Amino acid sequence: MSVISVNQSNFSSVAQHSGKPVLLDFWAPWCGPCRMVGPIVDEIAAERTDIQVGKVNVDEQPELAARFGVMSIPTLVVMKDGRIVSQAVGVRPKEQILAML
Repeated sequence: MSVISVNQSNFSSVAQHSGKPVLLDFWAPWCGPCRMVGPIVDEIAAERTDIQVGKVNVDEQPELAARFGVMSIPTLVVMKDGRIVSQAVGVRPKEQILAML
């Protein structure tokens, strides 16, 4: 599957009512560590059809970042059935991201 750009208007359908586990990547284009994690998240999205993957640009969606208490980026959040089940801040190798799922 492809990565979905998550915003206020599609958040509910993408993250809360997807029917699949959801991996959210909170990022910003100016963030060096985010640029390191981004390709890994894209790769996971391409490989795993059993999950939904979304990216939240914190500069464009500050309300969503605040809602999740994002203070540092990159922040990765895994949601299942509309609830946060796992959260990690900073660069993580692919294996650690997959283990969050």
